[in-house]
Amino acid sequence: MSEGRPTVAVLGGTGDLGSGLARRWARAGYPLVIGSRGAEKAETAAAELNTRSGRSDIRGMANPEAAAAADIVVMTVPWSSHASTIESVRAACQGKIFVDTTVPLEPPKVGTVQLPSEGCAAVIAQRLLGEGVQVVSAFQDVAAAKLQDEDLEIECDVLVCGDKAAARDAVMALVEASGLRGWHAGPLANSAAAEALTSVLITLNRRYKIEGAGIRITGKPGV
Repeated sequence: MSEGRPTVAVLGGTGDLGSGLARRWARAGYPLVIGSRGAEKAETAAAELNTRSGRSDIRGMANPEAAAAADIVVMTVPWSSHASTIESVRAACQGKIFVDTTVPLEPPKVGTVQLPSEGCAAVIAQRLLGEGVQVVSAFQDVAAAKLQDEDLEIECDVLVCGDKAAARDAVMALVEASGLRGWHAGPLANSAAAEALTSVLITLNRRYKIEGAGIRITGKPGV
């Protein structure tokens, strides 16, 4: 089923964003490992996804074991768990691509941009993981609830930021497999723009009563 595709671990795969992405990648045929703080919760989520997708090979593990079993690690945890989750999987992620979807939201003012002093969450992730890991930033501005329906066509583009072109390419493939359109958006530091946009979108959702506003890049790429 995998057809040579990399195994993807979704850390925080029992949450809204993680489970939504996992559903879409399961449908696309990617080998998957669902990660969570507790193995039992991850195993339950994996069993449910196997049933939903008609598969039997999706596994559930605690986050460190899930990261160790994967080629690409995708972290979909809230800002409050960002550093602690990274520290728990740091050793298992060496030599791999690590996709950070985190937005530094500080309740209760989640509609206000509050980037950390280091610049953005993705840059912090790279510092914590070290040079042996290729961190790529993506999926910050996609409404998690919309990902839950695998058949839904989502009108939202994804900005993909990272310092290594090959790593960005690998994540672009995941974006496309999830049914979204991705754009190479430059180095990892540019993730600050994507992370900040999330608070802007939250404000728009509230003001205009939109169910999950997203972004679209206009214009057609040249040949």
